[in-house]
Amino acid sequence: MSDAGRKSFGTKAKEEMTPDSSKSTQQKVKEGVTDTVDRGVRGGQPDSEKSTSQKVFDKGQRSSDEHVHGGTENSIGDKVKGAFGMDK
Repeated sequence: MSDAGRKSFGTKAKEEMTPDSSKSTQQKVKEGVTDTVDRGVRGGQPDSEKSTSQKVFDKGQRSSDEHVHGGTENSIGDKVKGAFGMDK
């Protein structure tokens, strides 16, 4: 079960398993927006406050993001934490 305020694991799995070719433009836009929001929440919440299943899922997502989008010096999570002064 995902943590409060996060996209559910079932929804995420369904989105990943459905080919983009069978999704409407509206579905693709909605997924993009909700994924971005989920990444922001993921980065803004310290791992110490997450459930074990959420930590494992987030770690996999961060690894996937890095592989797909290339590594950067600061992750989205680091940038969010920095913006809120949580990086100190």
